[in-house]
Amino acid sequence: QVRLVESGGGLAQPGGSLRLSCAASGFAISIYHMSWYRQAPGKDRELVALITGSINGGRTDYADSVKGRFTISRDNAKNTMYLQMNSLKPEDTAVYYCKAVRSRDLYWGEGTQVTVSS
Repeated sequence: QVRLVESGGGLAQPGGSLRLSCAASGFAISIYHMSWYRQAPGKDRELVALITGSINGGRTDYADSVKGRFTISRDNAKNTMYLQMNSLKPEDTAVYYCKAVRSRDLYWGEGTQVTVSS
């Protein structure tokens, strides 16, 4: 059964850090393009960061709003993707989702809430 399960969300203070995890089952993330999206209340879902499949070099890219603060990574042995979020801002508050894409296969996780507030 194919699943993506996010974890690691919660409440953080401005300037703080959180690390999100996306654990996959039923497929190997190493051959998928993996990404993190977020959706704030009343806003569209937006791409935060992506990492290409290993065969494509595992290249990363980030939304301008998170460049230099967030880092996406993948542990193929654990079949898990991560998002290290540093220097958090209130505007980072959103539900964060992971996504896996390969050819016509597309999977989403259920999301994890991140709230940045003092």
